[in-house]
Amino acid sequence: MVDLLPPDVRSRLRGLNLVTRRAVGSHGLGQHRSQSRGAGLEFAQYRAYEPGDELRQIDWKLYARSDKFFVREAERESPVAVWVLIDLSASMGQSDAARPDYSRLDAARAIAAAVAELATRQGDRFGFMGLGSDGLALLPPAAGSRQRDRLLLELLSLRVAQRFAADDQLGPVWERVGAQDLVILLSDCFDDGVVALAEKLAAAGRETLVVEMLTVAERDFPFDGGYRFRDPETGEQLLADGSALRDEFLARFGEARAALHGRLDAIGIRHAAHMLDEPVDLPLRRLFGKPQDANAA
Repeated sequence: MVDLLPPDVRSRLRGLNLVTRRAVGSHGLGQHRSQSRGAGLEFAQYRAYEPGDELRQIDWKLYARSDKFFVREAERESPVAVWVLIDLSASMGQSDAARPDYSRLDAARAIAAAVAELATRQGDRFGFMGLGSDGLALLPPAAGSRQRDRLLLELLSLRVAQRFAADDQLGPVWERVGAQDLVILLSDCFDDGVVALAEKLAAAGRETLVVEMLTVAERDFPFDGGYRFRDPETGEQLLADGSALRDEFLARFGEARAALHGRLDAIGIRHAAHMLDEPVDLPLRRLFGKPQDANAA
């Protein structure tokens, strides 16, 4: 199994917990396990057998020792799950000239693996969807190290499509994501459909977080001389002098990001940016860490 997380990232994750707004004051999503008792996964206590109890819940070894019927009770698995949604539009395949083999999608894979690592440690359920025009990749939520390994295999098989998934392809999102679930959406947010999906999820009461995936070139625009700039999704091209275009690009790109952040803020969606030259745990520390982590590098 390929490890998507460098050792230093894995080490820093030990001090982080996935916490929803509903879980403020607790240690993480795992604090939301139901207090009702039943035939769940995590053992809670024994109680005397009562008529109507299922025979499979009887602890027969304890009966052999005590000659009395006792039922094993467990805390029912929490209905809360963490969902990682990854934008698979063509622009997610972009990388920087300094590191051409490391794209936005590669960084999204690593961030998703970090979320899985945190959820596994906390005992929380987590699932995944890859959203592209070629169809949806789906891993239903479950807990444990086997689920983490299944997720890693799904992540490694991901490929970008031409565009983000169309509205009529997003049915599984609404069928699968529960009202109490936490959604972490990884996208460059260039496609309005991505932003609209985040807004609809938040409006429907799903706690939604967005990690904005950006290249170093979009931050620094380090181009000098003549360049052919090409939109990977539309194919549209622009021939221009990089140095002459820099100020205009940075200003317009900054305005577009400010407008995006305004839309997300308006509906209460927490968000963080990730640049491809930054540690992959940084956006998670900004979203879930202590206040001083917001400006961590």
